[in-house]
Order: sequence, then C-alpha cells, then structure tokens
Amino acid sequence: VGYVTIRRVFGLLTSGGNIMVVLGLDLGTSSIKASLLEVDTGRCLASAQHPAREIPVASPMSGWAEQNPEVWWESTVEAVREACRLGEIESDRIKAIGIAYQMHGLVCVDRNGMVLRPSIIWCDSRAVKMGEQAFQSIGSDWCLSHLLNSPGNFTAAKLAWVKEHEPEVYDRIERVLLPGDYVAFRMTGQLYTTVSGLSEGVFWDFLSHEPAYPLLEDMGISRELLADVVPTFGPQGELTDAAADRMGLHPGIPVTYRAGDQPNNALSLNVLEQGEVAATAGTSGVMCGVSDSIQFDPESRVNSFAHVNHEKERTRLTVLLCVNGTGIAYAWLRRMMGQVMDYSGMNVLAGNAPVGSDGLLFHPFGNGAERLLKNHDPGAGFSGLQFNRHDTAHLCRAVQEGIAFAMNYGLEVMRSIGVQSEVVRAGHANLFRSPVFRGTLAALTGARIELYNTDGSLGAARAAAFGAGLYASLKEALDSLQCVETVSPDPAWAASCGQVYRQWREAGPDL
Repeated sequence: VGYVTIRRVFGLLTSGGNIMVVLGLDLGTSSIKASLLEVDTGRCLASAQHPAREIPVASPMSGWAEQNPEVWWESTVEAVREACRLGEIESDRIKAIGIAYQMHGLVCVDRNGMVLRPSIIWCDSRAVKMGEQAFQSIGSDWCLSHLLNSPGNFTAAKLAWVKEHEPEVYDRIERVLLPGDYVAFRMTGQLYTTVSGLSEGVFWDFLSHEPAYPLLEDMGISRELLADVVPTFGPQGELTDAAADRMGLHPGIPVTYRAGDQPNNALSLNVLEQGEVAATAGTSGVMCGVSDSIQFDPESRVNSFAHVNHEKERTRLTVLLCVNGTGIAYAWLRRMMGQVMDYSGMNVLAGNAPVGSDGLLFHPFGNGAERLLKNHDPGAGFSGLQFNRHDTAHLCRAVQEGIAFAMNYGLEVMRSIGVQSEVVRAGHANLFRSPVFRGTLAALTGARIELYNTDGSLGAARAAAFGAGLYASLKEALDSLQCVETVSPDPAWAASCGQVYRQWREAGPDL
C-alpha cells in the first residue's frame, strides 16, 4: 500500500497535479451508465445514463427478447460524453476503462466485425428446447459435473438455435460475443472474452479448465467461433483512434476489466469470498452467493458460474439466483396506474397496506422462461383479488411482496447446496429503496441487509483501476465503500410474512 501511495504522489507531481480517474460502464437492459471514479479517494466524480427512456426490447414472437447492439454502442458513447461533461474531466486523466454488462446475451459478428442479427438477450426463451436436447444427449451427469448447469436457455443454446433456424446467419459468423465483449470490441478492435464470460454462456468446462468442447461438438458448433480468452483483470486492448474520437477520449486508454453484471455487482459490494451474498433488484432480481468449492443445483434452478476472482487453483464460484420479473414488474404496475406517481410515491403507497396485502398475492413470473422454475414460463398473475377490498396500495404491496417471496425461495435453494450467509449486501437503489421490499426480504430470509453507496458502474471502475495496477489489491480498491443503511429482520414481521409466504407457494406455480 505504501508503494502504491508513493507511486500516486509521484504521478501527481509529474502530471502537473492532475488526478487519476477511471471510467466504469454498466451495460444494462434498460440503459447504459458511465461513472468516473477518482482513484486516490474512491470518490465518484460524475455519472450519466443514456438513453433517458429505456432501450427498446423487441419481441417479434412470444417469448423472444432482442436488442440492437448498435444501440448499446451509441448509448455508451453518449453516456461517456455526458459523464465527462458533468465531471469536467479532461480525457487525458482517464487511465483505464472497466465494463460490466447484461449476462447471457448472444452477439454474432462476421469477419468484418459487423453484427449479423439482433442480440438474443438474457430473458429470451426461444432456446430452451435446444438446451434440453443437449442436456439429454450429453447426459445430465456430464453437464452438471463439467458445466455446473444444464445448458438450459444460456448463450450456447441460443447459438444452437441460430444454427438450426438461421443457417444462413450461422454460416457467416466469425465470432460469438457476449454484450460486454461486443462493446469492448467497438472500443479496442479486439475480439476477446473471459473465463467468467464463457462460463455464463455455459461454454466453460470446470473439470478440464478449458472451453466445453464436448458441448460444442454435440451442438455441431465450431470451436473457432469462440473468442480468445483474456484475464478478467488486466490489459484487454486499448481505445482505438476511431472509438476515442466518438467518445471524446484520448486514444490508447486501456480496457482492463470486464464481467457480467451480477458477478460485477458482487464485486461492487465486496462479495468475493465463501459465504458472502450480494443482491440486486433492477429489471431482474438476483441473489449472488460465493462458493470456494464446486457447487451446483441438481435441478439447475440456481446456477453456478466462474466468479470474477476464480482461478484454476483457487475456486471461486458465483452461485446465482435470477428472478426475471422484478423491477420490470414494478414498472409495468406503474404504467397500468397511468404513471401518475413516481416509484418513491408507490413505495409510500405500499406501506399503507398491511403485511400480506389483505389476501392479495402476486407471482412475478412474467418476463420469459424462469430458471428458478426449471425454465418454465407460467406468466405473472394476481390471486385473491377482491374488487370491493383491494386498491392501488394493495397492488403496490402485493407486487413488492411477491418479488421478495420469489427471491427468498431462490435463496432457500442456494442454502440447500451450501451457500450460507447471515448478511445480504445490496446497493441503495431500485427496489431496495422501498422499506416494504427490503423489510419483507429481511424478515423472510432472516438475514441482515446492508445497503451501500455503490452501483455496477462504480464497481467496474474500481475493478478497472485494480486491473491497471492503480490499486495493489481488490481490498484496497474497495476500501472506500460505505454502508449507508442496515435492515435487521423484524421477528413480528417474520411471523406474519412466513404465513403469507406459505400461502404464496401454495397458490403459485409448482416450485
């Protein structure tokens, strides 16, 4: 640490007193966020999101979900330019770039780097059949022991779908990329991925420590389509002249980190070791635990991937629960209410209804096939609705409770395979701003919830600084994190919630 401090002081003296800044990007489903972090203090200098309205998700057929990767790139350019303007940061101060991104998406590019079709994103359900076929033909024992998952509806299965249904597209593919790999390619001109990225696509064999060639062979997919692997932390290419000109930055800035949004969210919250759990409730709701041994759910309701700090000789897995319809369910409710109030007003309204919403129950499974439900897609729904009894307050509370119930069920599955924690860490954002949601989740799980002043873009910035050698360790990179609020389980709330949760399980799809 002393050496790093001396190096920083020397850098300030030789650069005319300029501060060192790193840029973090979070490529979400709804928008792209860019944040500028001052390395020496860990202070956020500026953040910006683009677009102001949500990035469109196209659904040309039921269960499909696609986005245009060019929109990601254009939104990245605008977000970076706005963050630099707001922070009044000269581009020569930016020393590294980190990228977090929506997981499991498929981007197909040709030999010229041109996108061949819209990206099939994480919540698209079309490839379930392809994954199930591979699970049966290769065998469940091999898939679970080598891949730690069923191929299910992940990126490999999406690619198999393209091969079968769009052979003219498949024949032109030079490389398949994840969303973050694509944006990094637009910045650097380099087609790379990571072990963590390959594992989230179910392209990684954890026993042979190499790409899952038997799976590719079974699906008839050429191994040449996978991008070369670079470390999660460290040099991954430099900003080209063309990309720098678009973004208003200096050419040559290195990209030194990339990771899927949920492993990155865990890193953002200093969730890196056995027994630690991170949570988020954006478009989807996620519980992300860390295991130091090979763990998997035999039914693939929760999924195991390589964490950002996973190494061949040092196992670190992300055990991930995902509920597709969380923030998007709350956004849907707001639209149905005519958008007459903002989310904070809806949170207040939810607090006016009692625990259990007077018998109104909500199941939030309306955003594609749910891995938690073994890739079934039952749709969302209310039950117990009484026209003379329930009002908008009950609707707001029932939606928040239903989301918390679904996430608690997933945590029960995680605990059944050995992921234990008495603390859940989350950013002070999205549904975790609601006292009803976080209180319900704490009461049901029995875990203390710690809320921090961070988000995915700031986590990516800290990781990029570590990858560039500006911090000596991830510990140092995360030293500036601050817990802004703690929510402890309420025993009385837990008793009431427990009864409603049992009713919710009985009334919903087969869990």
